Amino acid sequence: MNTSAIALGSNLGDRSSILTAAVESLAQTPGIILEVTSSWYQTKAVGPPQPDYLNGAAILQVEMTPQALLATLLAIESKFGRIRTQRWGARSLDLDLLLYDDLILDTPELQIPHPRMCDRAFVLVPLAEIAPNLIEPISQREIKELVKQVDSSDVHLWMGN
Repeated sequence: MNTSAIALGSNLGDRSSILTAAVESLAQTPGIILEVTSSWYQTKAVGPPQPDYLNGAAILQVEMTPQALLATLLAIESKFGRIRTQRWGARSLDLDLLLYDDLILDTPELQIPHPRMCDRAFVLVPLAEIAPNLIEPISQREIKELVKQVDSSDVHLWMGN
C-alpha cells in the first residue's frame, strides 16, 4: 500500500454535496482505502473572477501506480461534470494528486509532489488538519511547517451555511 494525499475543491453547484459524493466515490474505488478526510474550508478562487471554493484534503492508502491514481481522479472529476475549458476556471470538482509516499516525479502528464502545493493555503490548511507530520519530499519539511509560510487569511472553516 502507498500513502497518497489529494486535494479536493468545488465552486459550482452544491459544493458540499459534490465533495462528499466524490469522497464516497474514492472510498468505493477498488485499490483505494480512504484513511481520513479534512473539514471543508471556504476559500477565495485563484484565477479569473468566479465563486468561492470549498476545499479539503484526504489521505488515501492505494494499491495502484501514481498514473493509475491520476486516471481514477480524472474519471471521478468527469463523473461530476468537470469540463476543462479554462485554466484555473470555475469547476464542479477538482481532484489534485499532491503526494504519493516520498516519490518525486516530473513527467509531462504528472508531477509529484504537486508543483504548487507549497504555495497554496487552500491546499496546506486542510492537509495540515489531517496530516501535519507528512513530509513534502522536495523541501523535506512537514506540512505543519509549510502551512506557516503561506497567507491563510482567505481560508475559513466552512460551517455549512
